[in-house]
Amino acid sequence: MTGTAALKRTPLYDVHKALGARMVPFAGFEMPVQYPTGIIAEHQAVRSGAGIFDISHMGEFEVTGPDRNAFVNRVTSNDVAALEPGGVQYSALLTEEGTFIDDCTVYRFDDKLMIVVNASNIERAWKHIVAHKGGVNVRLKDISGEVGLIALQGPRAQALLQPLTETNLDDVGYYHFAVGRVAGAGCFISRTGYTGEDGFELYCRDRDAPIIWEALQRAGAMPVGLGARDSLRLEMGYALYGNEIDDTITPLEAGLGWIVKLDKGAPFVGAEALRSQKAHGVMRRMVGFKLLERGFPRHGYQVWHDGRPVDVVRSGTMSPSLGEAIGTTYLPSGASRPGSRFEVEIRGERVPAEAVARPFWTRGSVRK
Repeated sequence: MTGTAALKRTPLYDVHKALGARMVPFAGFEMPVQYPTGIIAEHQAVRSGAGIFDISHMGEFEVTGPDRNAFVNRVTSNDVAALEPGGVQYSALLTEEGTFIDDCTVYRFDDKLMIVVNASNIERAWKHIVAHKGGVNVRLKDISGEVGLIALQGPRAQALLQPLTETNLDDVGYYHFAVGRVAGAGCFISRTGYTGEDGFELYCRDRDAPIIWEALQRAGAMPVGLGARDSLRLEMGYALYGNEIDDTITPLEAGLGWIVKLDKGAPFVGAEALRSQKAHGVMRRMVGFKLLERGFPRHGYQVWHDGRPVDVVRSGTMSPSLGEAIGTTYLPSGASRPGSRFEVEIRGERVPAEAVARPFWTRGSVRK
């Protein structure tokens, strides 16, 4: 895609421009990568206070009808039957080979389910779901273009949000949601996020997104762009489609076996391939690492182990919280334990690295 003419815009585009955000192409949208405050300040605001993110580019699919639970159980890897109304579940849409079409979240309402997918995979995920409908009695609707979505993240998130809603946020548990109003606008208040901090994702009508954003900003939340969103999620070791996971990687390889329920009593797409892989053993595993010498491990840099190239850096950054160069890659299973040594090729030189446990950052480990 060339230029910005063909790029989509979220309902918060004008707000970002007014705030002086630097806009970049991302997943077919024109999105803010940072504001004049800068990535480091935005990152630290989320770790110590509260930040707001525009994630309206994400995709949402509604599933209604009497067979909705059984259908979603068939097209996702986790067990929808374990979800109560008001519950949220991290899951995946898989190919027949057991690799990722996308990771997703599933929301269960009294009368419907909602599947939330990444912006880069909206079209592909929708086609996949529709292709598996068959004769099942469900109705599918892509509502991505109608939804505004704002993430409020940080240790002060609840304190900032509570005065703006009559919903008692103490009653909204982690990976649960409530239907309510924020700043007078109807929305789903979901206690979920992508930063490792407490926080909420607020689903609203697209036209109401600026109202909620401005109310949260007035309450003290700092606008945060894609740059800090990436460093925050990487410090937690969270997977990003196109980096840690894609259609060549299975959940078992990615360390996400916990979202695969092979014994849920219902067949699902990719189950047989994963059952076979589990029986034969996984040949590679995703690991977190830190560099042992000076360097910046950028995405795509070659990774060497035992004198041979084995993968590339999937994600890499200088952690603002830890002051260390961190990243992710895939290593042979036998070399994937914390403490294993390998090398990252940076500008023609192989820099030593060490596999470490994830998350990289936990509260209390922040650099002083």
